[in-house]
Amino acid sequence: MTLNRFLVSAMVLVLSACASTTVRSPLATWVPSPNHNARAPVVIVLHHTDQHSVQESLDTLRSANSGGKVSSHYLVGADGHLYQLVGDDRRAWHAGPGRWGTITDLNSASIGIEIDNDGDTPFASAQIAALIRLLDDLCTRLRIPRSQIIAHADLAPSRKQDPSRFFPWQQLAEAGFGVWPRAADGPAPMGFDPWMALQAFGYPMDDRAAAVGAFHRRFRGRDDLPADLDAEDARILHSLLLQQERRP
Repeated sequence: MTLNRFLVSAMVLVLSACASTTVRSPLATWVPSPNHNARAPVVIVLHHTDQHSVQESLDTLRSANSGGKVSSHYLVGADGHLYQLVGDDRRAWHAGPGRWGTITDLNSASIGIEIDNDGDTPFASAQIAALIRLLDDLCTRLRIPRSQIIAHADLAPSRKQDPSRFFPWQQLAEAGFGVWPRAADGPAPMGFDPWMALQAFGYPMDDRAAAVGAFHRRFRGRDDLPADLDAEDARILHSLLLQQERRP
């Protein structure tokens, strides 16, 4: 075989391999452009499993529960063991209907992480340590902003409460993931509108009481506060928005 024939044959094999992994319409002529990249996640959503063992959760995430088929990209065991169920580049079914800021299809824009916890007990220290290592890997490899770590309840406050009030958001923020209010930012200034701030931070406002409940669960570790925003909430929101403004 001459060199030219060898190169042509090799090129055909390469193109055939590429074609086999590319979804194409039979109705159109394939004229490929190099100007594209993979669809990339921009946020990480944290859940708790609300089940009683890793094996039960693995079974659920690979089959179906009462509401239909569900999945997540990762599951973190109580002992810190990490399980991956769906590729990072694939759309796992973990978020459902909801919204965070301007993002309305969270399944397409996020990585979902389930944490083995029944929702009524504190999270294991080995588990949080493993989660922090996983977040570091994901944010580094996939270039997800380290501030963009949210709760399932944040995007769907009227439907979900996970991860529960026991989840250590402050510890996560101190490790560099998510956000936490800073005392140095002081109280909210005169005229500060906490409701507008809650929406600007990202919470959907279709159900204000539910949004406040999700906010209180995450930033005050409480499920029993009134469905309203007080001076402490305004202080927290003021600090969170200042941090948003300072991001590059």
